[in-house]
Amino acid sequence: MTGTQDTAPTATGRTVARRTVVAAAGAVGLGAALVACGSDDSADSVGQAPADDGANSGGGQGAVLAKTADIPEGGGKVFEAQGVVVTQPSAGQFKAFSSECTHSGCAVGSIANGTITCPCHGSQFDASDGSVKKGPATKPLGAASITVEGDEIKLA
Repeated sequence: MTGTQDTAPTATGRTVARRTVVAAAGAVGLGAALVACGSDDSADSVGQAPADDGANSGGGQGAVLAKTADIPEGGGKVFEAQGVVVTQPSAGQFKAFSSECTHSGCAVGSIANGTITCPCHGSQFDASDGSVKKGPATKPLGAASITVEGDEIKLA
């Protein structure tokens, strides 16, 4: 192309380069693709857990979290993918709580000597009932449901 420009006249009499038109069309197409790939959350489903059709064995209800031998007495274990912490406050007694610290939402990190500790700001929770032992958290960890069947600990 020697000395000519691909342009299109507009209603205002301005001339727009073809590359501007193509870029704008591409941006609109990209926006449409992003919307199509977005979440299907709607006002009706906000705050509702997805239905468990049984095909999902990773972390759903009934999934085996651990063997009872994996949870030390006076300690516990954090299961990040499931968002729970399982403790054994005394021999044969297993408890479960949300692994999300009630102070700022960090995942709790360690469980020892009957205490669940959050690494972010040092909040401590009682491993037997989730109550606050030391702040800055002011609310207990939320209880979670588990079942112990034989030597397996499962989400309930």
